[in-house]
Amino acid sequence: MKRIGSIDFIRGLVMIIMALDHTRDFMHIDSLTQDPLNLATTTPFLFFTRWITHFCAPVFVFLAGTSAFISMKKRNDLKSTRRFLITRGIWLIIIEFTVINFAIWFDLQFRILLFEVIAAIGFGFIILSLLLRLPSWVIGIIGLVIIFGHNFLAGLQFENHPDIKQFLSPLINFNLYQVSPQFTFVISYPIIPWFGIMLTGFATGRLFNLAAERRKKIFLSIGLSALIVFTFLRLVNYYGDQSLWSVQKNGLFTFLSFINVSKYPPSLLFSLMTLGIMCFMFYISEDLNNRFIRNVSVYGRVPFFYFIIHLYLIHSLMIVVMFLQDFHWQDLSFGPFQYGRGGPGSGIGLATVYLIWLSVVLFLFPLCKWYGNYKEAHREKKILRYL
Repeated sequence: MKRIGSIDFIRGLVMIIMALDHTRDFMHIDSLTQDPLNLATTTPFLFFTRWITHFCAPVFVFLAGTSAFISMKKRNDLKSTRRFLITRGIWLIIIEFTVINFAIWFDLQFRILLFEVIAAIGFGFIILSLLLRLPSWVIGIIGLVIIFGHNFLAGLQFENHPDIKQFLSPLINFNLYQVSPQFTFVISYPIIPWFGIMLTGFATGRLFNLAAERRKKIFLSIGLSALIVFTFLRLVNYYGDQSLWSVQKNGLFTFLSFINVSKYPPSLLFSLMTLGIMCFMFYISEDLNNRFIRNVSVYGRVPFFYFIIHLYLIHSLMIVVMFLQDFHWQDLSFGPFQYGRGGPGSGIGLATVYLIWLSVVLFLFPLCKWYGNYKEAHREKKILRYL
C-alpha cells in the first residue's frame, strides 16, 4: 500500500494543535492554578483553546492503529509485523518514561513519572501484536465493545471485591500514586479505553484498500452516525460520560457544558465526538492536494520526531520567558506539576501563547521536512522506523 495523504494531513493537523495545548500548559499565566474547562472560572476563548486540543490524543491513537494495519499489509508477514509492534511498543514505553518525561518536567530527579499517550500506544502495540491472527472486523468489534462499555465497567464499585477493584482501576481510570514522599506515579492514559480506540483504528485500516470515493462515503456515514449517537446520549444525560451537562448562566455556557466531555479517561461521548469529527475530516480532505494540505502533511509524516522536539523547544522557551520576566534560576521550581515556573505572576497571556505556538510550529517546519525527506531517502536504515 502506498502512503495515504489524508492520514498524513490529519495526523499533521492534530500535531500542530497539540503544540498549542503544550504551549498553554507550560506558559499561560493561569495554567498552574486554573482548569480552562472549569465553567465557573474560564472564558469561552480559553475554554476552546483547551477543548480543540481534545482531538489530538484520540486521533493520534486511532491513526497509530490504522498505521499498524497498513504496515502489516505492506509486510505481508505476521511474524515480522508482530516483532515490529512488540519492539516498537517497548521502545515507546522507554522513551515515554525517560526522554518525554524529562521534556515535560526538566526534573533530573524524576520525582514524578507520567504514563501518557506514548506509553499507552506502546502497550497498545504490544497487546495488538497478540491479536493479529484475528480478522480485522473481530478486532474492530472488540474495540467498539471497549469504547461503548468501559464507562459501565468504570462505574462499578466492586466493594465486595477489593482485589478486582485494585487490579482494574489503573487499567480503566485516571490514577495518581504517591509511591513515596519524593516520587509520584500518574496514570493519566489508562490502557483499556485507549486500546479500544487503537483497535477501531486498526480495523478501519481496511477502508484504505477501497477506492477513494467509496472510502469517503463510508467515513461520512461513520462520522454522521457517531455524532448522532453522541448528541442523543448527551441529551439523555445518563450514560457515556462521568460529567453530566447542565444549564448555565447563558446559552453559550450551556453549550460549553454540553460539549465538555471527559478525556481522563476518554469517555464514550468523548470518543464519539472526537472520532466522529475526525471521520468528517477524512471525508473533506480525501481529494484535496493544495499547498496547505501538503504543508500540514509535512508534520504528519514525522509525528514522533515532531512530538519530542516540540516539547523540548516549548519548555526551553518557557525558561527563557521566566528570565525575561526577571526571575532567576533559583526562583524556578522544578518540582511536581511546576515545570520550572517562577512562582506567582509568572507566565504570559493567552494572545502571546498563540503567538509563540505559531512561531514554534513554523520553526519546526523545515526540520520536519528535512527529516521526512531523509527518512524517505534512507529506507534501508531500519532505526529510522522508530523515530
